Amino acid sequence: MDSTAKTIAAGTQARNSLQARIRWQDNIVTVGGDAPVRIQSMTNTDTVDAVGTAIQVKELALAGSELVRITVNTPEAAQAVPYIREQLDRMGISVPLIGDFHYNGHRLLSEFPDCAQALSKYRINPGNVGKGDKKDKQFGQMIEAALRWDKPVRIGVNWGSLDQELLADMMDSNSRLSLPLTAKEVMYKALISSAVGSAELAQSMGMAANQILISCKVSGVQDLVAVYRELGRSTRYPLHLGLTEAGMGTKGTVASTAALSVLLQEGIGDTIRISLTPAPGESRNQEVVVAAEILQALGLRAFVPSVTACPGCGRTTSTTFQELTQQIDNFLRDQMPVWRAQYPGVESLKVAVMGCIVNGPGESKHADIGISLPGTGEAPAAPVYIDGEKRMTLRGEAIATEFQTVVENYIRQRYGAPQPS
Repeated sequence: MDSTAKTIAAGTQARNSLQARIRWQDNIVTVGGDAPVRIQSMTNTDTVDAVGTAIQVKELALAGSELVRITVNTPEAAQAVPYIREQLDRMGISVPLIGDFHYNGHRLLSEFPDCAQALSKYRINPGNVGKGDKKDKQFGQMIEAALRWDKPVRIGVNWGSLDQELLADMMDSNSRLSLPLTAKEVMYKALISSAVGSAELAQSMGMAANQILISCKVSGVQDLVAVYRELGRSTRYPLHLGLTEAGMGTKGTVASTAALSVLLQEGIGDTIRISLTPAPGESRNQEVVVAAEILQALGLRAFVPSVTACPGCGRTTSTTFQELTQQIDNFLRDQMPVWRAQYPGVESLKVAVMGCIVNGPGESKHADIGISLPGTGEAPAAPVYIDGEKRMTLRGEAIATEFQTVVENYIRQRYGAPQPS
């Protein structure tokens, strides 16, 4: 890890959040404290479809999601949860499952103990647990289930479903001040008050502080930064971080990246989720890929080998470097599920695929392994650099295939376990 990454990592630890343990059988995912920032995702299948949901959870887990949340909204969904867990266990997928509860979670956790036991964590939305006199009672029933089955909880507040009674009270109090806050500032305070107040209530009911995570989701970049900066200053509960309803495609990706990068750089956030709206037919895995790319770009974690490639210009009229970049990138990502166990450390590999002589040799030398393809008018030769030194030159029509073989051999030699003599 370079000095910049160390500085960022130190910032993450400097917030000194408590450490929670989320587990399923032998798989324990630590969150907060000195643990790495974790990636979380959520299924969009009908939970009643146990097989379909288990398949999507498996896909998300293999893509790199360390925690997966599923909707538990009906008795039928609650009944399906143990079967989803069973299917995952049969497939060898031990990723912890988080139950997402709204409105009726108190009943579902009480009436379906197999569901409560099969989940690894419960998400509770204080704005949707009940109104008036029922609110604390129904919240308490969910905490009782968490205590009974030894499960951590996330107190997940969302400004789209903020406790309206709390907000109204805070707005009334604010209006009587000589220098009242803006409506947006009051909403910030209401979000934080709802989350922290509910967490403290859970503690008063017997929950340990290190079994409580909190989140305050909003959909505006500056709003999220403002709310979480205050959370980072005012609480030690582990923080789940994400821009809610981020949107589709580049809009959702850019907005999430902008918000989360600012906060992660400041050491705020213990788990993250990228709430992308998938395009029709698009894999749900994209939100996991974006989350991993953010953490890797910041130097906080490494998940897959990085591929440096030039954007192309008038010197690179050939599409060869584009095709080779895509081929190598896809190849490395596709192999990672196997390589993680076979070649420990391979995720830190740096590969460069460059399109002409201007920056090609230099970038290739900075990478672990790199190739500088010939640009327009250049000699039809592609020098390959390994560990900063030129090792060979590829020529002809099979450059792409030959370079992939070179990369495979390099990985095997550098990251493979020593062979017995």
